[in-house]
Amino acid sequence: MPGAASVLAFLFLDPYKPVDIACFRSQSRIFMKIYFQDSLNFISKLRPLRIWNAVLVVSSYYLSRLFRRPIQWGLPFTISIEPTTACNLRCPECPSGLRAFTRPTGNLKADFFRKAIEEFHQRLLYLIFYFQGEPYINPKFLEMVKYAHQKGIYTITSTNGHFLNKENARETVLSGLDRLIISVDGTTQDTYENYRKGGKLEVVLQGARNIVAAKQELNARTPHIIFQFLVVRPNEHQISDIRQVAQEIGVDEVKLKTAQVYDYINGNPLIPENEAYARYARQVDGTYRVKNRLLNHCWKLWHSCVITWDGMVVPCCFDKDAQHRLGDLKKMPFQKIWKGTAYQAFRKRLFQGRDQIDICTNCTEGCTVWKD
Repeated sequence: MPGAASVLAFLFLDPYKPVDIACFRSQSRIFMKIYFQDSLNFISKLRPLRIWNAVLVVSSYYLSRLFRRPIQWGLPFTISIEPTTACNLRCPECPSGLRAFTRPTGNLKADFFRKAIEEFHQRLLYLIFYFQGEPYINPKFLEMVKYAHQKGIYTITSTNGHFLNKENARETVLSGLDRLIISVDGTTQDTYENYRKGGKLEVVLQGARNIVAAKQELNARTPHIIFQFLVVRPNEHQISDIRQVAQEIGVDEVKLKTAQVYDYINGNPLIPENEAYARYARQVDGTYRVKNRLLNHCWKLWHSCVITWDGMVVPCCFDKDAQHRLGDLKKMPFQKIWKGTAYQAFRKRLFQGRDQIDICTNCTEGCTVWKD
């Protein structure tokens, strides 16, 4: 059985996209092997109102595509909220790492978070505590996770793994966090720091061991632990090694993720040699293009959104600098923003041509390579 995100991917599979059946069968065998407990945990959080809301969202999305105009029913069933913009590392393709934001930076406040959650928790399938920055830098981060857990929401976060000491590992397990994604982009320090500038691989691996130990000590089934391996040219030769390391530590899953780079047209030293792990395809003239065909619709604008630390609602995770602000959650209710004029106008622009929207031109809609 697939994990939580994969259950959704299967239920809401886009019939307009071609499916690699051999790949799908291979993935299904992997999911059957190790994700059963995670799936049961996710299913246990489903409620009639959440399911009905998902049905409304999916229905309105396909009607919108059929009539080529935005129709929006229900509320998003996936929301990413940003605990902080701060980060301890300096990764080269990350605004947090580059300290390159033009928007205000800071930490999500717990009281604002609780107020926001009250508006949409009854319809929310899962909540992602991540946008930019390192979540554990926010001193109230795990307190907010615990609050969401008490509301029965499936919770996810992504971390660079440098703050998972024994105390934080224990508190993470006690918070009820459902899924913990740890970025491990190399199996030797030299390779790892090619991308994770300023990072210490052994600290990250020990953090993962601490989480595994805390789960065992507390007899807990969560969080589901994932090693996310961002495949770039310096580390692509270590893909088999990361699987072995994960198995030795007791990590539940390994995901290989393709890297988004900003300067790709004339090539980039981060683009893998093996094009199976790249978001970009090399052309006959030596230049590169985004592999995915840019279709004039986007599922993300119907089922999900991003909320920045200071309450700005933006369309998706590709708007890293929050250039397309569709509403301010501190000034108006979420439902009014979600169904408001600015959001509907942005959805309408999708049908008119995504190549005219800056954040869409380098969009690959995830491009995660599912492997274990």
